[in-house]
Amino acid sequence: MRLVGEPDTMHVGLIGAGVGPSLSPALHEREARALGLAYRYTLIDLDVLGVDPEDPAAVGDLLRRARDAGLRGVNVTHPVKQRVLHHLDALAPDAEAIGAVNTVVFDEGRAVGHNTDWSGFAAALHDGLPGVAVGRVAVLGAGGAGAAAAHALLVAGAGEVDLLDVDAERARDLAGRLGATFGPGRARARPVDGIADVLAAADGLVHATPTGMAEHPGLPVPGELLHPQLWVAEIVYRPLRTALLAAAQAVGCPTLDGGLMAVHQAADALHLFTGLRPDAARMRRHLDDLVAAPDDREDHRAV
Repeated sequence: MRLVGEPDTMHVGLIGAGVGPSLSPALHEREARALGLAYRYTLIDLDVLGVDPEDPAAVGDLLRRARDAGLRGVNVTHPVKQRVLHHLDALAPDAEAIGAVNTVVFDEGRAVGHNTDWSGFAAALHDGLPGVAVGRVAVLGAGGAGAAAAHALLVAGAGEVDLLDVDAERARDLAGRLGATFGPGRARARPVDGIADVLAAADGLVHATPTGMAEHPGLPVPGELLHPQLWVAEIVYRPLRTALLAAAQAVGCPTLDGGLMAVHQAADALHLFTGLRPDAARMRRHLDDLVAAPDDREDHRAV
């Protein structure tokens, strides 16, 4: 892997598997230009590079090579949000509590992990569904995105978060971490086959699995379990209107698409990299343009 940049240009990247279709490079670069900054965002795709994410040393090696190449930092995504933890010199408190990192900043030779997924979801919920009830919220998916959303909900004062995942152990582990931070009983793992009872009692549903993406079409929950007293928030943002949101809107649920979270987490990461304060409303316009014309992008792969 050779990372290339230009003099006087801030260089960052994204480490993950199958990240070729990511809109992050164009989203970051458009906003950086609006802020008057020379900025380059490179994709570091494990699949393209032939890197096995199961190799304990592989992620650490990519981090070191990115830092040595002069990058200011990297975003990290599936499947390395948890695997990267063992290769960092320090963690921001929220990233440590969540147990996942999506942003690494290289600072005087140290790699410091942050999580802007949680702050991105918190801001999206505040902007997109202001004032909704959060007495009891179901989170479907206990991976990195689900963990961040659950953390954000509890920071926002949710009384109880029910965690559902096909990997029951992962849901239990997340409930334990959240309990250690927010107190026992605030987060509870629930069996996926009990989702009907969970949703019947819930104020809201946060969907944090890949179902609904273009590559994974379909509904993550049976449509008949949705009811008008339930608000529904998506993590998926491509497409912006998923099958779940369409079904929820059809029965009268207040809904939140995944675009706002994508924008706010990117804005927070851009701030960590640059020290500048992005305009989230402008970034949402960037995202809408990119979703409408996703192929209007440069090649951002590492070579």
